[in-house]
Amino acid sequence: TCDLFIYVGGESDKWVEDVLKEATNQDMIVIDLLDVLGDAVKEEEVVEGMEAEEEGEGEEEGPEYDEHVWLSLKNAKTFVAEIAKAIETIDPDHGDVYQANEAAYQEKLSKLDEAYAKTVAQADQRVVLFGDRFPFRYLVDDYGLDYYAAFAGCSAETEASFETIAFLAGKADELGLNTILQIESADGKIANTIK
Repeated sequence: TCDLFIYVGGESDKWVEDVLKEATNQDMIVIDLLDVLGDAVKEEEVVEGMEAEEEGEGEEEGPEYDEHVWLSLKNAKTFVAEIAKAIETIDPDHGDVYQANEAAYQEKLSKLDEAYAKTVAQADQRVVLFGDRFPFRYLVDDYGLDYYAAFAGCSAETEASFETIAFLAGKADELGLNTILQIESADGKIANTIK
């Protein structure tokens, strides 16, 4: 019954198609963030040393898109503009408020983007190593960083092979990396084994 439905899109959100068929608000505005980005959506990539996920039986072959689009401040700016436009369409009587709020938030995103760029420009090292899945492809591409990781961002794998661990440990030593990153919910097992 909502007026505005926003979702990421892609394989992880296939369930949304069924939900939208049941929508009772015929005027509902639907925003699929992958559609908003269009050609700027990146395919998931397997970089050197990363374990490629095995295709399951019956899975379609074809490109797998990296759905972690919100982890880019540049993408966030695009999404904010699209969402503000939709909200203004729904409630035109308060359009000036939505425009002002959008402009203020765009300014915050721009300042944060500048801070990220400045930090990266001053960094001694432009490589990050993840002992985990790597959902930050959009972010590293935005700032020209290189990365190594155990798995791609959408991987369901939790156990890294000896070869992957050895490769990542070797990269950490070779590049003099003193930090191994992981996503917040990880148990740290892979990162600690690399260490």
